[in-house]
Amino acid sequence: MHRLLSRSGIFLLAFILCSSSFTALSRPASAAASLPFDDISINYATNAIVRLSQLHIIEGTGERKFEPHLAITRAEFVTMLGKLFALSPSTGPITEFRDLSRSAWYYGWVLTGVQIGYVQGTSPTLFAPTQAVTRQEAAVLMARALKQPNGSSTVGADDYSDRSRIDSWAASSVSRLRQLHLMEGDNQGNFRPKASITRQEAAVFLDRVLQREDWAKQIRQNPVEKIQLGWQYGQTTKQFEQQVASSNVNTLSPRWFFLGKSGVMDDYSDPSLLTWAHQHGKKVWAMVGNRSDLENTHQMLSSPTQRKAFVSKLVGAVKTYGIDGLNIDFENVDAQDRDTMTPFIKELGLALDEINVVLSVNVSPDLGTDWTEAFDYAALGKIADYIVLMGYDEHWGGGSTAGSISSVPWLRSGLKKLLAEVPARKTILALPFYTRDWYTNASGMHSDVWSLVEQNKAVLANNLFPVWNETLGQYYTSYLKNGVKHQMWLDDGRSLSRKMLVGEDSALAGYGYWYMGGESLDVWPSLRNIMKYHSYRFA
Repeated sequence: MHRLLSRSGIFLLAFILCSSSFTALSRPASAAASLPFDDISINYATNAIVRLSQLHIIEGTGERKFEPHLAITRAEFVTMLGKLFALSPSTGPITEFRDLSRSAWYYGWVLTGVQIGYVQGTSPTLFAPTQAVTRQEAAVLMARALKQPNGSSTVGADDYSDRSRIDSWAASSVSRLRQLHLMEGDNQGNFRPKASITRQEAAVFLDRVLQREDWAKQIRQNPVEKIQLGWQYGQTTKQFEQQVASSNVNTLSPRWFFLGKSGVMDDYSDPSLLTWAHQHGKKVWAMVGNRSDLENTHQMLSSPTQRKAFVSKLVGAVKTYGIDGLNIDFENVDAQDRDTMTPFIKELGLALDEINVVLSVNVSPDLGTDWTEAFDYAALGKIADYIVLMGYDEHWGGGSTAGSISSVPWLRSGLKKLLAEVPARKTILALPFYTRDWYTNASGMHSDVWSLVEQNKAVLANNLFPVWNETLGQYYTSYLKNGVKHQMWLDDGRSLSRKMLVGEDSALAGYGYWYMGGESLDVWPSLRNIMKYHSYRFA
């Protein structure tokens, strides 16, 4: 009996040991199955890798591999930064980097970082996408992305044992990120600035940004929607609808009404556009033009009878069609009509107020010439709901000097002057979707107006790598055609973002775009990015 019990005990012990072994083996298998990658272990980086993987901010290297100890490349890190801040990749064709293939998976993310301003090349013409990112480079990239001041303070960085190895251009960023508890040294008190940052280190680094709830909340939110006005020009109604549907535009301005002879209103309206716009949650501010006819405009403005009749016809059309607003685009108005232009806008504004319809008035930057003398900006700003500053034609077709149609300094100056008389909450900044191709022949300087689509085709066809001009906020390029030098100051997602920043810094009511169809579609994600990123505050 004792021998039998002993044998039973042996069997029981064997069963328990087998069961224990099975359970012990099954735990790692279960844990591994819950992880997104097979080659990550339970360590300091696991939670960060899992969270960022779920948010699609980081990805593996294939076949459920993450390769946590692999050095991260510049292309990979910049891509992660763009995703971390909930931005979109830009697909524009214009870049100064000769080692950046337009077909590369990271191309759009590099362009986004360049356009926003946190990414720079390793030289003016090289990005080095496959080069490993050092820890101090990662600190600088993150500090820029978090809008941290690039000061001279090294408080915090001086505490590292290897502080002498931190380059001067990175010291303030290393210091600031330590103060923010985003990036620290190793257990020996070293920062290891020249060491490559690994994929798992990068995951922890990025995840710490999202652990700041105040920051994460901003990133999750969309910025307050502003007016985004798109003008119709040279398109059918269907073409205009298609272009608006692919854009950020929420307010359409079709060229419907024009001042005719003797104060007559020429009506080219298409009610089907109103139906489409309202079905898609958009507004219609019909444009009212004068065809730049100085004499005819003077005749209407100077005659109280014609003025009243024209206002009456406009208001009647608004009521008949159910239009949401009018956009007055009077150009080439005689300086002597200043005292009658304001009463015309006032009479129209009062009539539209009674039926709750928006009135906006287009003006050019006040350069002290007779081109804008007829417009009393302060008076118009008090009457109209919005004043639209047409931020283009710095250099124009009739001029003798080649140059940008809208450089940032010129635009900022014009906006500053307008804002001295019109509140920012009533100001809309219009941006150009066209450029000029400048060249000289026997008769002097000439230029052809090109859409941004045509501009981009020329860049690609001539294999151009434009040079960025930080002062102008634009790319410049030149090329030869039939032995003649052509010059272009380009507008793309980067330059338009810089122009929009001028408006965002002043908290404007919105933006306009002249003209729909002139843009390259890649500008829309670029403009969405800059509006979203500008709303972030990383204190």
